[in-house]
Amino acid sequence: MSTARQDIARLAAALAAGLLFGLGLAVSGMVNPAKVLGFLDIFGHWDPSLAGVMATAIPVTAVFYRLAARRPAALTGRPLPPSPARPIDRRLVAGALLFGVGWGAVGFCPGPAIEALVLDGRAWIFVGAMAAGMLGSKCWSRRSSIRAHDAGTEGDA
Repeated sequence: MSTARQDIARLAAALAAGLLFGLGLAVSGMVNPAKVLGFLDIFGHWDPSLAGVMATAIPVTAVFYRLAARRPAALTGRPLPPSPARPIDRRLVAGALLFGVGWGAVGFCPGPAIEALVLDGRAWIFVGAMAAGMLGSKCWSRRSSIRAHDAGTEGDA
């Protein structure tokens, strides 16, 4: 398969996966912040319906993860990258906490928020704040790595 065809196949696969994911979010109600907040409100008016979404999504994902791990390449012919072995560190925990606080505060997480841009004006505020946070994190990481590099080269002088 030529490179152009591989690129088209890869983009078509990404588009199909994105459309399927978006459809799943819409059908499950994950794009409705009130439904998400109702699910997270376990001590108030708890709405357990999203637990069904998770109860079906987790096993389906596990099956396809196993199937993908057995394949030498993706359906588009490209090699599958190995999963990185990363330790649980302060950065991961801080990111998870920020994600949870953001999700609990407004009822959006990144995927549904992007889909909700069409339906809910509040999503624009969330996506803007999310983009600012991502940019801030990238700048902070770059700054930290520059400091670590400078600290490592000072000992050489």
